[in-house]
Amino acid sequence: MSAAPPTLIYLQPDDPLPDPAMSMVLANGIEGLIAAGGGLSIHRLQEAYSKGCFPWFSEGQPVLWWSPDPRMVLEVDQFRFHRSLRQWMKHHPWEIRIDTAFDAVIEHCSQIPRAGQRGTWIVHDMVQAYKALHRAGLAHSVETWMDGQLCGGLYCVGLGHAVFGESMFSLVPNGSKIALAALVAFCKWHKIRWVDCQQNTPHLALMGAKEIPRKAFLNYIHQAQALPPVDWQFQPIYWSQISHSPVAP
Repeated sequence: MSAAPPTLIYLQPDDPLPDPAMSMVLANGIEGLIAAGGGLSIHRLQEAYSKGCFPWFSEGQPVLWWSPDPRMVLEVDQFRFHRSLRQWMKHHPWEIRIDTAFDAVIEHCSQIPRAGQRGTWIVHDMVQAYKALHRAGLAHSVETWMDGQLCGGLYCVGLGHAVFGESMFSLVPNGSKIALAALVAFCKWHKIRWVDCQQNTPHLALMGAKEIPRKAFLNYIHQAQALPPVDWQFQPIYWSQISHSPVAP
């Protein structure tokens, strides 16, 4: 007799998130859903990331909490600094800033069309929740500026030495790639080993990201988030950390 399929847990605001090992495999083959509901408070988001979970849902759906297995991560020592990006950076004026335009970064991320996607998962409630998380000092933006204009960037969550990437945008060629390279340089300077990428995408794989077992990911973030918070500022000397990174064509 086959076992009954697991039942999705619906959370009240004060209910804890379940163990990620209780995740479900949906009928379409997508794996990693662990619960629904519970709101997007600062406390809830901090709890979720500390347990290796993140929210991902569309307009009209309840908040859905995910912890995929395997998990896509970028090991910063394996970051591929593409030769074409190095050359572009040498011949264009640009500047990296951190946390000077978080609201603009997440708004841009919510509006950029994504190949193969209809609409966005960065819905209004998510935007407002992460703005609050930024004001609490737990969400950060890495920004690429050119000629005084914001032209690319990403936002992420930081708990101790655990960094969780969320989304990127670019208004000019390579705007988001420069921000990602800057985040890698920042992480290497601060001895942060991995950047969470959540799910497998060809773009991230080209930059050096890979899938690892969820158990290994959870073990890592358990240790990393217990370390003291890093100073989220960017210094030009950080680029020295990736000057010898593997160069891809």
